[in-house]
Amino acid sequence: MSKRIVVCGDDFGMNADIDEGMIALAGMGRLSAVSGLSLGPTFARNAGRLAAHDIDIGLHVNFSESLGGDAAPMPSLRALILRAYAGQLDPAWIDAQLNRQFDAFESTFGRAPDYVDGHQHVHQLPGIREQVLSQLKRRYGDQRPWLRQTAPGALQGIPLKESIKARIIGALGSGALARQARQDGVRTNRRLLGVYGFEGGKRHYESLLQHWLCNARDGDLLMCHPAMDSSDDSAMSHQRQAEFDVLASPLLGDWISANGLRIARLPAAAG
Repeated sequence: MSKRIVVCGDDFGMNADIDEGMIALAGMGRLSAVSGLSLGPTFARNAGRLAAHDIDIGLHVNFSESLGGDAAPMPSLRALILRAYAGQLDPAWIDAQLNRQFDAFESTFGRAPDYVDGHQHVHQLPGIREQVLSQLKRRYGDQRPWLRQTAPGALQGIPLKESIKARIIGALGSGALARQARQDGVRTNRRLLGVYGFEGGKRHYESLLQHWLCNARDGDLLMCHPAMDSSDDSAMSHQRQAEFDVLASPLLGDWISANGLRIARLPAAAG
């Protein structure tokens, strides 16, 4: 029996290049979940095209990226983490931001998100995770979306730099989030794959992806950040294009099959 993994594209709604990459990969069956920034500048414009695909669509809760337009300015990720662990985040501010983001998602899609995660994994931070879980219970009762778990998956063959980053992300709240989700009866993916430094081009990403797929177990989630034909000349944009090229390659199908995997929406028994 094949192992089911969620392949999840992050940052839908941030710009048109990212949206086009996600929509194309969803159409190819290379993604089974897409996480959207509901206050992002292109989110509402391209949501209908995304919704036409058989994927989970999630809310990518944002407290660390200033998106422009009518979206509120956000602190840096470092500042947010420090304030969270010092107990200095304003609960009213968190609640207001979550309400805006959940409301925008529901208004755009006409329904609840299939799952919730966090841009730069902020949904697991103390002060935020409690209010995310409270929102899910208040809005959706017994039909709550699933949550992204950030504890690292197996790291065999993963370079030290990427392994350390994966462990740091998990250490910033994965254990507490998992415990609270279990207490509330909220499903999660098993473990998280796909953490790296967003550098190295196609060759580095290909190597990492083959290791992640080799390490994957049933119910794991592989996150990615692809974009198509980026008009931005930044290093991050070039790496997003590299991810798209690798994920769109026919070789991915061979790697998936060789490792006994199947790209799927989150299994009903997960978490």
